[in-house]
Formats: sequence, structure tokens, C-alpha cells
Amino acid sequence: MRRSAVVGTERELVWYVAYGSNMHAARLAWYIVGGCPPGGRRTYPGCRDRRPPSRSVPVSMPGGIYFAGESRAWTGGMAFYDPHLPGLAAARAYLITLEQFTDIAAQEMYRPPGDTADLIPATGEAIATAVAHGRATLGPGRYETLVCPGHRAGVPMLTFTAPEPASAVRCRPPAPVYLGMIATGLRESHGWPAERIASYLAQRPGVVAGWSPASVATLVTEALAAGGPA
Repeated sequence: MRRSAVVGTERELVWYVAYGSNMHAARLAWYIVGGCPPGGRRTYPGCRDRRPPSRSVPVSMPGGIYFAGESRAWTGGMAFYDPHLPGLAAARAYLITLEQFTDIAAQEMYRPPGDTADLIPATGEAIATAVAHGRATLGPGRYETLVCPGHRAGVPMLTFTAPEPASAVRCRPPAPVYLGMIATGLRESHGWPAERIASYLAQRPGVVAGWSPASVATLVTEALAAGGPA
């Protein structure tokens, strides 16, 4: 199947590759429909197009994730993708429209969805660059760097991360509720048992310094038993 070299219209489909809490489908839904998730500190405006993803699939990307910065929604470190870390980053790809992807990206960047005077043209250009060259940076802030790790069935796969690699930042432990969402997302998308999820998360930069393997295992077991926070 022919690959899309350039993303053309807002209705064109893309794979949004989530590697953090948005692997948990109920968590991603707040970005799409809007509102404040239970236990959160932030209300999301939602996407202009509030239809759910047409499908999702488990994927892996070369590299790994790390936790750094300060989440305004949950406190603690946020998950970022670094393609230069060893190993593979477990992720979940959602098939959504380009418009939905730009609206999700806007909310991650603390910009209003549908800001056609600023974000959308810039993002459109950045997406075309990322699809063509694998990476494009909109700005210095969190989640303002777009990465295209490849294509699936001819459709571009896109995610966003920080511009700095894990080696250039001070990693920070994530909040329990946030880590629990990631654990639930790994179970939903990859079907991993609790032991594998705990082992994967316990080795992430930022988790290593703040969580013992035993505490990660306990959190994962509890999060999976509860079905994960919404």
C-alpha cells in the first residue's frame, strides 16, 4: 500500500502513538470528549471531533520512555519518549483523524484546540516534516516535538515528546495514579501480565530513582485489580 508522504487534509487518518497514560483508553477519552478526570487537576476542552478512535493496536518503538518535569494534572514526573534509550518502548496506536491528532497535541501543549491562527498551520507543517524526516520540533516546551516512528498500512504513525533526551534532563518519579494509568494501558493494549508490566515500569528512568521494584509491583497489582483509574 502507498505511504502518505505528506499529511494532506484534517480528515485524513493518522495513527496517534501513545506511550504514557493515554495508552489507557478511558484516559485518552478525556482528551477527546473533554472534562476533568477523577483525581485530576485539569479540565480538558476536548477535540472538535469527539468520535472515538476507529481502532487501536499494540505497537513498539525503538528506544524507551523516561519521566521528568512536573505534571500539572497529576503532579510528579511526566512520561516522554526518547528514541535513543536502549530497548523498546511499549505503546498503543489509535487510528484517528489529523484534526483529532492536532487537537490532542494542542491540549498536551496547553494550547486551545482549533487555533487555526497559530497551532494548526504550524502543526501541519511540522507533521509533514516529521513524516518526511522522522522528527520535527514546534517549540522548546513539553510535548512540542513530533516524532514519526514509521507507517502502518500506509498510514503515518505520530507521537509527541520533549526535545531533550533522558540524559539531558533531571528525571523525576511519576505520581502513583499516573503510573497506574500506564499500567492499565499496558494491560489493555499489550495484554501483559502484572509481573511483566511491573518489570517494564520499574526500569524506566525516573521510576528507578523514586520507586522500589516491590512498590511498583504493588501499585501495578492494585491498579489492574481496580480496572485502572478513569
